[in-house]
Amino acid sequence: MEITVMVALVVSLALFFDFTNGFHDTANAMATPIATGAIKPRTAVALAAVLNLVGAFLSTEVAKTVSGGIIKEGSDGVAITPDIIFAGLMGAILWNMITWLKGLPSSSSHALFGGLIGAAIAGIGIHSINFESILQKVILPAVFAPIIAGGAAYLCTRLAYALTSRHDPETGDKLTQKRGGFRTGQIFTSSLVALAHGTNDAQKTMGIITLVLISAGAQPAGSGPQWWVITACALAIAIGTYAGGWRIIRTMGSGLTEVKPAQGFSAEASTASAILASSHLGFALSTTQVASGSVIGSGMGRRGTTVRWGTAGRIALGWLFTLPAAGIVGALTALLVQTGVVGVIIAAAAGTAAVAYMFVHSRKSQVGHHNAVEIEEMGQAVQFRKKKSAAKAIKNGDAQR
Repeated sequence: MEITVMVALVVSLALFFDFTNGFHDTANAMATPIATGAIKPRTAVALAAVLNLVGAFLSTEVAKTVSGGIIKEGSDGVAITPDIIFAGLMGAILWNMITWLKGLPSSSSHALFGGLIGAAIAGIGIHSINFESILQKVILPAVFAPIIAGGAAYLCTRLAYALTSRHDPETGDKLTQKRGGFRTGQIFTSSLVALAHGTNDAQKTMGIITLVLISAGAQPAGSGPQWWVITACALAIAIGTYAGGWRIIRTMGSGLTEVKPAQGFSAEASTASAILASSHLGFALSTTQVASGSVIGSGMGRRGTTVRWGTAGRIALGWLFTLPAAGIVGALTALLVQTGVVGVIIAAAAGTAAVAYMFVHSRKSQVGHHNAVEIEEMGQAVQFRKKKSAAKAIKNGDAQR
């Protein structure tokens, strides 16, 4: 197979991965504001799509980490090839689709890294992996970022409820709490998360395409992504985001804990801060892990709220298996494509069939904007009852006068 044909195939596959990353990670930004009724579902995913598009143009540090940090480049004596990158992408895409079908907010980032690492080890050898870079910029952030974000969300939630708590000055009785402002604030914080997601996750596909161009000799080792790569990746993740990963939005919005506006505001602010800091430092962070940690932390921070640890455990298992599962698929695909053109065709056909099967299977239990998060409808009902009660109180007051 001509190298130009293989490069085109890998670039197309990378952009499809970027698309799956978009709809897989929409929940990171928009699950909690949808759950609290701060933003309507369709409006939320449209806003997230636009901000992901903008965020993709703001930084390329993570792209450089992926293109020159995970797999050693040609200058280090490692012959990374488009075939290997193709195999790694297959592992990442299939794991993304499986977890989407199950509604698990797993890490697209770690699926990508796992697929690449498995493919490189099987196709080249273990010496092709830059383990120091993986430890510093992938493993350590994966361990500490969710914990830090969760702790920050816990403290922010406690602070938010403490500052807005209202009591009768004479009797000390607890009064009706006025925290509607947090619902409005969620529009800002969720938008910031969507922008931050673009600065981090879109860069990973840019790094992959840059890596394949370097491996094909189309650009020098150590160089950053070209302008057309940045534009294509920004558009792909934006379109994927607009498609809306409603299954994962359901899990993040109501599966982990009951989310109230103050909690959502605190979780989103913590998530955005962690992601933006990581993007600036070039850490290839998992936005899904950070967002999940923040939601759990905010749930623990509000008294009377229980965290659904069973769901949290399922998500944690998904995180645990992401790297090895994607790595195994990437390794098997690498062994297959190394047999030649026939192997590439078989791998591409098998991957396409698997994705098509999962999509068709998902139609049997369809989840969309109309049924993704039932809490949103409850939140609107609560608002309606409050308005009705206020109107009744005013009416009674006028009658007494």
